[in-house]
Amino acid sequence: MDSMEVNKALAAILVAGIAYSLAGVIADGLVHPQELKESAIKIEGVPAATESAPAQPTGPAPIAALLASASPEKGEQDVQKLCTVCHTFAEGQPAKVGPNLYGIIGAPRAHMAGFDYSDGLKKLGGTWNYEELNHWLYDPREVVPGTRMAFAGIKNDAERADVIAYLRTLSKNPEPLPKVEPAAATSAAAPAAGAAAAPAGPDFATLVAAADPAKGKADAEKLCTVCHSFGKGEPAKIGPNLYGIVGAARAHMAGFDYSDGLKKLGGTWNDDELNAWLTNPRDVVSGTRMAFAGIKSEKERAEVVAYLRSISPEAPPLAKAGAAAPEKPAEPEKK
Repeated sequence: MDSMEVNKALAAILVAGIAYSLAGVIADGLVHPQELKESAIKIEGVPAATESAPAQPTGPAPIAALLASASPEKGEQDVQKLCTVCHTFAEGQPAKVGPNLYGIIGAPRAHMAGFDYSDGLKKLGGTWNYEELNHWLYDPREVVPGTRMAFAGIKNDAERADVIAYLRTLSKNPEPLPKVEPAAATSAAAPAAGAAAAPAGPDFATLVAAADPAKGKADAEKLCTVCHSFGKGEPAKIGPNLYGIVGAARAHMAGFDYSDGLKKLGGTWNDDELNAWLTNPRDVVSGTRMAFAGIKSEKERAEVVAYLRSISPEAPPLAKAGAAAPEKPAEPEKK
C-alpha cells in the first residue's frame, strides 16, 4: 500500500471520530432528559424508594430536660454499683484507680492534683459541665480515644441523668441546672411507644464462631485489664483472674471474695451466660459489685467471648447455630 492510500485511511478514521463527537454534542443540546421522581414500574408489596432516609440520632440525649426530672437518690445508688470500685466521692478523699469526684461539675478536666490522668484527657482541656459529663458518661472512649478508664458508659438516658444529678450534690455550691429549651423538653418527654422492633440478627453462637479473638483481646485490654488478669496463674486484681473462664463454674477462683448474688446464682460460664453478663452484669446479678455497664455491641461481645474461649482450655464446643439458648434460672421468691 502506497503512502497515498495510508493517508486516505487515516483521514477517514479522523473524520469518523469528529462526526461521532459532534453528534453527541448536538444530541445533548436537543434532548433534555428529566430524572423520574418515582419508579415507572410499580411492584405491589414493595415500598417506593425515598430520596434519602432520615439519619437516626446517635449519642446521648441532651441532658437539660432529663435533669429536670432526675433523681439524685437513684443516681447515688447507681454510683454505688458502678463507680465506687474506682472512684471516691467525699471531699478530701484520696484517689483509687480513678480520681476523687467531689466537686466534679464545674471543675476543670484533669482537676485532681497529683493524679496521673491520660494525655488525651489533659490535652482535651475545658471544664466538666453538664453536657460534657453527659457525653463522657455515655461513652468515655468516644470523648477520649485510648482513655484508660475501663468503663463502657451508661446508655440509658434516665440513669445517666440520675448519676449527674447526684454528682451535682457533691459540692458546697452546686452549679445551676441548665435551662430547658421547650423543644428539648417535648422531645425528652415523647414516649417511644410504637417504634418497630429491630429485625433479629444471627444467633450468638454464629457470631462467636465467626468472631476474631484478636479483636476480642484488644477490646478486653481496653475494657477489662484494670480490674482483671487473664494469664494462667496470675493473681486477682479488683476482679478475679479470667483464665479458663469459659466452662468454669461461676465464682470459680479460689480465695476471691465474690458477691453473694453471684455465688447463689451457681451454674457455669457458657457462651450464652457470658453474653448476658457482658451485656449488663446487673441484669444477671442485681447488686453485683462489678463496676461495668456492659458492652452494647453484640458483635463486640462475641469477639470478647471468642478471646475468652482462646484462653479456656476446657471450653465446651460451640453451641450449634440456631440452638435454643438455655432458660434463665427462676429467681427465688421474695419474702
